[in-house]
Amino acid sequence: QVQLVESGGGSVQPGGSLRLSCTGSGINFDSNGVSWFRQAPGKQRELVASIWSVGFRDYADSVKGRFTISRANAENTVYLQMDNLKPEDTAVYYCKSFIHWGQGTQVTVSS
Repeated sequence: QVQLVESGGGSVQPGGSLRLSCTGSGINFDSNGVSWFRQAPGKQRELVASIWSVGFRDYADSVKGRFTISRANAENTVYLQMDNLKPEDTAVYYCKSFIHWGQGTQVTVSS
């Protein structure tokens, strides 16, 4: 059974940082790309960042230069380092690999 578990969400002030983690079981992140999505209240879920098996990374324009996606193969974990957070980054963040989704972790950016 495939399971993706996110962690690391929380509340921060604007300009702060958080690091999200997505750990997979029953699926090999080295063989499958992993993406982070987010969904704010009343908005559609949007793609934030992706990392592919060959190491290629891609980011939404809104987070380029502030977010960094990385992978720790030994732990089968993908991270999303989020710096210089803005109120508009507030959302539930989900990781996805192939057809599998995590349960989401809340990120709130507010003063």
